[in-house]
Amino acid sequence: MGGVTSSMAAKFAFFPPNPPSYKVVKDEATGLLLMDPLPHRENVDVLKFPTRRGNEIVAVYIRHPMATSTLLYSHGNATDIGQMYELFIELSIHLRVNLMGYDYSGYGQSSGKPSEHNTYADIEAAYKCLEERYGAKQEDIILYGQSVGSGPTVDLAARLPRLRAIVLHSPILSGLRVMYPVKRTYWFDIYKNIDKIPLVKCPVLVIHGTADEVVDCSHGKQLWVLCQEKYEPLWLKGGSHCNLELYPEYLRHLNKFISTVEKSASRRISSRKSTDHRKSTDRIELPRRSVDFFEAPRKSTDRREKSRKSTDRPEKLKFSEYKFNNVDKVDKFRISADQIERSRRSVEYHHEKSRRSIDHQLEKARKSVDWLDRIRAG
Repeated sequence: MGGVTSSMAAKFAFFPPNPPSYKVVKDEATGLLLMDPLPHRENVDVLKFPTRRGNEIVAVYIRHPMATSTLLYSHGNATDIGQMYELFIELSIHLRVNLMGYDYSGYGQSSGKPSEHNTYADIEAAYKCLEERYGAKQEDIILYGQSVGSGPTVDLAARLPRLRAIVLHSPILSGLRVMYPVKRTYWFDIYKNIDKIPLVKCPVLVIHGTADEVVDCSHGKQLWVLCQEKYEPLWLKGGSHCNLELYPEYLRHLNKFISTVEKSASRRISSRKSTDHRKSTDRIELPRRSVDFFEAPRKSTDRREKSRKSTDRPEKLKFSEYKFNNVDKVDKFRISADQIERSRRSVEYHHEKSRRSIDHQLEKARKSVDWLDRIRAG
């Protein structure tokens, strides 16, 4: 039964670009991995690491010199990190975050085949890399899931109670619900976000276009209603499935959200320190300890207490080729209208192909049940 589920899911959910938009090569002089034909940047690492299901996935890690948060980005369907690369760079700069983007198994130059459970293993491997290689802590990580990427994002977030936040960009209630307005969850459905989102304990931002032709805006709205800790959602009027990044409100709202959760985290740390101090000084029967004891930094949280620096000081950014004076100038995003249109057409084509495939699967299942009923009646 699990094999049938996986096969059906793969037919209507996964469409990796073919051929991939990039190749991974090793620089003979430095030994560094590079993404050909994309330009090498000093603040970007290209990585390969294994998953618990035996695949090897490719990822990029972008450092920002003033970051206090790290964004783990799970991209949408019919794309790979080569196509997302420039957007990743722009988001890191505008939002002042470190950012890791990765390709699912079977996407880009990642090995294996795409499946629901492989994507769960993929995001776990990426999260583990952030912890072990870059020293990121759960409290500093923001998960970002776009479209099908909302599946692994919500699944992981439901199991990590101390995450800083998550962002759901054009998310799905579940795989089957994208095709049909079903009222219950079936065993063969995938990415059952509708059942998992109530388990997420951190702040959740939902972004969705009101004219989304692939995943109806009702998906995002229903997920937002089910969230434990809701943040003001962003319903982009007239926004479709593949162009939300081009709206000025997108960056403005996202930046506000990240600033809010970072300040909230800082207040929690300050409050915890103050409480710890009061508890210690209230015990008057104990000898007074050295002030140095109270002033010792908390290793796991000091980074988060640094104030968020203003973007009005571009000279302190180490990316001289990227300087922006106004986040409203979205035309500085290096995403062409042609690229957006190609992405939209690709998604629409695969969406229609998916519907025909699932129609065929359900019709076969119906005929099978009818055949069993006739046998029982005979």
